[in-house]
Amino acid sequence: MRVVVLDDWEGAARSADWESLGAGVSVTVQTEHLVGEPSVANALAGAEVAVAMRERTPITETLLAALPDLRLIVTTGAANAAIDLDECRRRGIIVCGTGSHPGGPAELTWALILAAARRLDRVLPGMRAGEWPSLPGTALHGRTIGLIGLGRVGSQVARVGAAFGMEVRAWTPTLTPERAAENDAIAASFDEVVERADFLSLHAPLNDRTRGIVGRPVLERMKASAWLINASRSGLVDRLALTEALDGGGLAGAALDVFDAEPLEAGDPLRARSNVILTPHLGYVTDLGLEHWFRDVVADIAAWRSGDPIRVIV
Repeated sequence: MRVVVLDDWEGAARSADWESLGAGVSVTVQTEHLVGEPSVANALAGAEVAVAMRERTPITETLLAALPDLRLIVTTGAANAAIDLDECRRRGIIVCGTGSHPGGPAELTWALILAAARRLDRVLPGMRAGEWPSLPGTALHGRTIGLIGLGRVGSQVARVGAAFGMEVRAWTPTLTPERAAENDAIAASFDEVVERADFLSLHAPLNDRTRGIVGRPVLERMKASAWLINASRSGLVDRLALTEALDGGGLAGAALDVFDAEPLEAGDPLRARSNVILTPHLGYVTDLGLEHWFRDVVADIAAWRSGDPIRVIV
């Protein structure tokens, strides 16, 4: 049985217990991003099992058509919007997910907020260059963090915000005051969250209703001193409208961990903006998170081989 791991940029698969799968299993790990479906199809040729690192590579109908031997896809995480699940179902390919370590995305969100508040993107390079950059930071205590989404990650972010002494206002389509209060937040309307936020952090799922939810009308209602934080899904934000807001002074800045195309191109204009902080989609990339994923990946493959697959998505 041939197993191919895609997009293991961190080299985390090397520490997985592949030997527990027994004899007759070969594992190939791709540590670089493969550009274009022909390259991906070539890497997966003859594989019965493909392991997808989150949504780094789309697994489309045309790609699946080029992989007649594929029987199982294991994605890290409980869901993967980059896999054509309908086509997998039609072809009889089982798709399984994994559990996740609970802390990573919320922790990275706060890393971005703190970096923006204290302009660490400017301070750290200055210190390394022998300078003594004295930039006044933005105090968090007494300020407002607005959350679009109060699910597993959003609720963790909310509780930390409250611990910092911030006013936490949150919106989801079905959020009740009681549910918000359980997470140290105040349920508010969408417009109120946007207009009052000093830091607007996105934690909504990406679907037809939320795609582009932060567009020009929303950005125009934000405070000119506010920061937009997105460690969730790039599709929640209208990139053109964001660029206009950043250029026109309608927004203090943006701290982003997710992008329409990843890896972000070396020449992307976002990289050169002084009011933008960028991280390379690190929300889930932690030592314990990767360890958890690959432990579950191996368990998923073992269960499938035994005829009793677990954590089945389709």
